[in-house]
Amino acid sequence: MADLSPMMKQYFQMKEQHPDTLLFFRLGDFYELFFDDAKIASKELELTLTGRDCGLSERAPMCGVPFHSSESYIARLVAKGYKVSICEQMENPAEAKGLVKRDVIRTITPGTVMESSMLDETKNNYISAIYVQDGRAGVCFGDISTGELHATVLQHGETLENALKNELSRFGPRELLLNGEGANLAGLCPFLKDKLSASVELLDDEAFALETCENRVLHQFQAQSLDELALSHQPELVRAIGALLSYLQQTQRTGVERLNRLDLYQNSQFMQLDLHARRNLELFETMRNKEKKGSLLWVLDKTKTAMGKRLIRSWICQPLLSPAKITRRHDAVEELVGQMVLRNDLMDELQGVPDMERLMTRIVYGTANGRELRSLYSALTHLPMVAAILSDVQSPLLRELVDRIDLLEDVKDLIGRAIVEDPPFSIREGGMIRAGYHEELDRLKSDMNNGKGLIAQIEAQEREKTGIPKLKVGYNRVFGYYLEVSNSYKDQVPQEYIRKQTLTNCERYITPELKELEGRILGAHDKSIQLETQLFEQVRATVADQLDRVQQTASSLAQLDVLSSFAEVSVRYRYTRPIINLSGKIILQDSRHPVVEALLDGAPFVPNDVLLDQGENRVAIITGPNMAGKSTYMRQVALIVILAQIGCFVPASSAEIGIVDSVFTRVGASDDLSSGQSTFMVEMSEVADILKNATRNSLLILDEIGRGTSTFDGMSIARAVLEYVASPKTLGAKA
Repeated sequence: MADLSPMMKQYFQMKEQHPDTLLFFRLGDFYELFFDDAKIASKELELTLTGRDCGLSERAPMCGVPFHSSESYIARLVAKGYKVSICEQMENPAEAKGLVKRDVIRTITPGTVMESSMLDETKNNYISAIYVQDGRAGVCFGDISTGELHATVLQHGETLENALKNELSRFGPRELLLNGEGANLAGLCPFLKDKLSASVELLDDEAFALETCENRVLHQFQAQSLDELALSHQPELVRAIGALLSYLQQTQRTGVERLNRLDLYQNSQFMQLDLHARRNLELFETMRNKEKKGSLLWVLDKTKTAMGKRLIRSWICQPLLSPAKITRRHDAVEELVGQMVLRNDLMDELQGVPDMERLMTRIVYGTANGRELRSLYSALTHLPMVAAILSDVQSPLLRELVDRIDLLEDVKDLIGRAIVEDPPFSIREGGMIRAGYHEELDRLKSDMNNGKGLIAQIEAQEREKTGIPKLKVGYNRVFGYYLEVSNSYKDQVPQEYIRKQTLTNCERYITPELKELEGRILGAHDKSIQLETQLFEQVRATVADQLDRVQQTASSLAQLDVLSSFAEVSVRYRYTRPIINLSGKIILQDSRHPVVEALLDGAPFVPNDVLLDQGENRVAIITGPNMAGKSTYMRQVALIVILAQIGCFVPASSAEIGIVDSVFTRVGASDDLSSGQSTFMVEMSEVADILKNATRNSLLILDEIGRGTSTFDGMSIARAVLEYVASPKTLGAKA
């Protein structure tokens, strides 16, 4: 180390603090990587590997990327599961005395990405923390790009691993923080890597220390006690949330205050849809091609904003169990269905609204540039029109959402006055702040722009004052600006002129006024950029302080977007408002499969009736040849129930749906030989899981049971399962 150059010593100092990340080390206009980091990056990013003298006998392997286009390179590395630490120059190299100060300002991991270019606007980017102890698990999911934080406690004893898998597959985190006991759950880590492609970080016990986590949680949510946050009897949850916040603080350094609201949810609030149900019912992607087209989301998603696209996914994942809440959504959809002009105007207005949630995140974290502030301004210009369009709505939910829209006139006015319409990409280039916003900045820019005119003015002024016709103002790098007088007029030079240089045929002088003007002109550019940066940061901080107001408005817009999407789909495909109650019945007249119908695109779909209750018609057995539509019929019942309970209308001429607490599916099976399970074992495990977790209010879709074994054994299994499901003395569920 003693032989290393000063810069490389600085590099190694940073690298020691971040050993498990790729260190992007800022040198001028490039981020450079050295040694092993350079070898990895050159391979993954297909960059040329070069070398640099570093004081050692061998040159240091090195590669780099331009700092202004680094996001795309970082995105590729993070997508491959790497962590990237950004080591930035902390002072202006031109003003630095000696070695430029550098520090790591942020570490980007798969779960902490907030750059819009690296994110899918239609999905949340969750990072999760799980603390497992004695058969209970505290689980939390945070998305720093939108400020969401959801948390719950799972307690399933021997089936805790399955419960965790279901919850994790619902949120689909990109990165997971685990304690030791959580990592010991045999199937959890392989599931995360193979099924969710999530990166897993095992944290030590210290990260989950209860007292430290308590203090961090109380500080984060500005609470006096855990009682205020309803966390007093949930130590597992406190540990999980505390560890997540601590990890974010370490990696992000700033802006963790963006996670300012904690959503404590219970699985009893929502219909349970396990991993198999979500996959078999093709809620978000098709089983065969993993494409959105052909899924329920594809049919329903007519949203116009990125915020709406994320929310509609969340609603499909979490059908409601409260008839009152479902009815509020149905009332809102019904009003939008009945008012075509209002609905079209609303959707047209939402079309142009940028992603306010993610813009606010970058503003709060202090990484937003002028263009992103103008993008927020653009979003705010739509608010008065949205409020005007909905001014006369009657349904309680729509009324509430309109009332929660804050027009944010002060924020819009500030950005409009301060930031030019088309600001440069970098905030360090100047040219962002509007003329008229700040007097001192206007003066500096005037000095920059009018320098030549002011010099000519002084020249004319001094000629007139002294009577020297050939007096002129010149400039060189050594003396700056000067007044030049030829030898023939030397005796007319005023006393206040200060001699600076004598040449063969002339003398050069300066005056205090000329020196002051020189300082103004030469310093104006640097000062103006410095002042612009300062002013921009002030504006950004002022906007960041309005986070709660912007967040509330963004949330309202997202819900309006989803409700109008439901209404649009309901009109387009002739859906009907269902009757929702607690009767336990599912009675459908002329029901249709929402996805198959949409894929047919106008070709007729033969409708079917359905009668399931908790009496004589508890179970329907569907028979028929291959490709007769048995699976379509069964899946359509499940999809209609889900549609009804997320608040949408349903494809039927009439529908009565008693609240269903969970949908279980047992559809098809294939060998899972990698984990030592045959088709038969896969099927039996799934059936056992259903029989263990279903209740009399569940809906079971059993598409063939008892395959993979002999005919009579298979028939016996199918019959035994059916009798158990149908009998009110055992399960008594609808199937």
